[in-house]
Amino acid sequence: MVDQPSFVSCGVDLQPLNSLAIAAHCAYFAEAAEPSAALEVIAWQQAKQLPLLILGGGSNLVLCGDWPGLVLQYTNSDFQILEQNDETALLKVGAGYHWHALVLETSRRGLHGLENLALIPGNAGAAPVQNIGAYGVEISNVLHGVEVLDMNTRELGFLSCDECQLAYRDSLFKQPEGARYLIVALYLRLSKKFSPLLTYPALSGALPHQNPSPQQLIDTVVEVRKSKLPDPDVIPNAGSFFKNPVVCDELANRIKESHPDMPSYPQLDGYQKLAAAWLIDRAGWRGKSHGKVAMHSKQALVLVNPDGGNGADVMTLAELVAGDVLDKFGVALEIEPRCVGG
Repeated sequence: MVDQPSFVSCGVDLQPLNSLAIAAHCAYFAEAAEPSAALEVIAWQQAKQLPLLILGGGSNLVLCGDWPGLVLQYTNSDFQILEQNDETALLKVGAGYHWHALVLETSRRGLHGLENLALIPGNAGAAPVQNIGAYGVEISNVLHGVEVLDMNTRELGFLSCDECQLAYRDSLFKQPEGARYLIVALYLRLSKKFSPLLTYPALSGALPHQNPSPQQLIDTVVEVRKSKLPDPDVIPNAGSFFKNPVVCDELANRIKESHPDMPSYPQLDGYQKLAAAWLIDRAGWRGKSHGKVAMHSKQALVLVNPDGGNGADVMTLAELVAGDVLDKFGVALEIEPRCVGG
């Protein structure tokens, strides 16, 4: 018999812990700041055969109902420079480190590569799960690997960047075989030379000039994101709600015949990435509400919850939006946040 750890709470309100501000509760909740504490609570959870939900910053999550088991939040935010030379430095960062704070701290130390990823919400541990990206940069560009707790064997281990199987908004950790891992730290290889990537017009057009300092680039990224994306502390949201779809050239070109202004981005092997925001806008959903939830008026890709909608409200709107995009363009949209509970 495994005793319930003293730091496990019962019946915790999850509304303050998810950026969509969906009202939901979990049966049990625990914070762990070290692998040993995580191991203790996982051993108890497994003995009781409770469903487990790993919670980061709650910014990429849809709670479709109450969670019947344990919610575990790993909070370690240690920051270490493990090794460095004249060109690069290898960092180890706790999974609980706030992502935007990490971007600011690394740039302040003269370590570069994260500037384009400023103001992305959430914690560092979620970065490889989603392979977060913005303005041409993804976490895969700088990720050396991750330290993980294997919840099956209850041992700490290391997965290289390749072993994380990072792809567009995807990774090993979103697959069934990756559910066994709790990410406890990131290893990042950052450059001491600032070489900004300014290929995205929305970013380069907003810069004061094309030779920005690291802080100017961060400030511009923040300004651009704020101009398009609502602050979840003001209007509850989970950021981009749908992935940008990747379709074959044939379908993309067929859409362009009647919509020549549709933005698209060539991919490998005869595919193109389309802008989900454009598709949703042209399907008539930008700024349109359904019940207590809506698609944002400034950015059609963002689903907002201004009036206290629940998980069912969110999923109903998502289905309506995706259905209209499929009917109008023949393109299937995929939800980006995790949908759990209910």
